[in-house]
Amino acid sequence: MDRYWLLTWTCYGTWLSGDRRRFVGNVREPDGTQVTHDSQGTPYDRNMPGLEAWVRDHMKGDPVSLDDRDADVLLHQYRETARVRGWSLEAASVMFNHTHHVVGVPGDPEPDRIRDAFKSWATRALKEHRPLPPNGAFWTVNGSKRKLSNVRSAVVYVTRKQPDPLGVWFDERWKTLLDEYDR
Repeated sequence: MDRYWLLTWTCYGTWLSGDRRRFVGNVREPDGTQVTHDSQGTPYDRNMPGLEAWVRDHMKGDPVSLDDRDADVLLHQYRETARVRGWSLEAASVMFNHTHHVVGVPGDPEPDRIRDAFKSWATRALKEHRPLPPNGAFWTVNGSKRKLSNVRSAVVYVTRKQPDPLGVWFDERWKTLLDEYDR
């Protein structure tokens, strides 16, 4: 594979722009320029209570959360999406409010297209076993896409450093690394 990406997106309404924990979203620099800090080497944004309140006030429905069954469905679909597209899914995790992927791709396709393919097929898979939420979406718009220079660290991050994962999957090639990490 030519490029590796860490892709992340959140469930609708569970991790809003402005959140104190960190977020990737559209913000304004001190000079008024609008930026999105979603690529390698750029900072995450955090703790903008006014922005968080504005986003919360403009939500179109209740927050969406995932459960164990959703995690099983999503992890299966992520592997299938990667297989069909000829990508290499290295690792994935699903938490109640967000999901991560480490994926390798041939060439240099636009990362938004990679992320959006996973999100689109994940939505289709979820709709087969639960209704679409009243707001019309399981996910927030966009998400994070970070080009990786260290795939090993990203695999550890996705599989071992997530809070209370509902489901985790990794390619068997990473088993020795993760066993060593667990010791």
